[in-house]
Amino acid sequence: MSLPEDLDELARAVIDENRYMTLGTSEADHRPRLSPVYFTHAGYRTFYWVSSPDARHSGNIAARPEVALVVFDSNVEIGQGRAVYVDAVASVVPDDDLPRCCAEAFPDAGPGAVAFQPDELSGDAPLRLYHADATGYEVHLPGRDPRNAAGIDTRRRVHPVKQT
Repeated sequence: MSLPEDLDELARAVIDENRYMTLGTSEADHRPRLSPVYFTHAGYRTFYWVSSPDARHSGNIAARPEVALVVFDSNVEIGQGRAVYVDAVASVVPDDDLPRCCAEAFPDAGPGAVAFQPDELSGDAPLRLYHADATGYEVHLPGRDPRNAAGIDTRRRVHPVKQT
């Protein structure tokens, strides 16, 4: 199986077909902190997830908002890896923006997913809505792909956001 010619389309497909991403934040001592989170996205620009503000990754975001995201398909055969790497800036969604952002993040919750309402993510509620606004994207290009002259797995910069 070869990857599609259009690597931008590959990035969109990987993001659309997977529900979990690895969120990478930085600890105060610069060590990485990796957390798997269920996510949704809006137009491949903004990635949303719900988390406790007491979680370590949430505290890391409050102190150091630059994050890295990886969305990947873990079900493919060896050598057929498909992944999207996203550089982003993350923060908690302010209460005033919750109505708009909840509508954007949860337009049609799938099986087992929760379409949170603003009152479930504010006040005394134990969870908050977070978002990461993408600043750059790369896709995984396996060494076996004929476009990869080096023959070694690498990354290629892509632009999956559709221009309107």
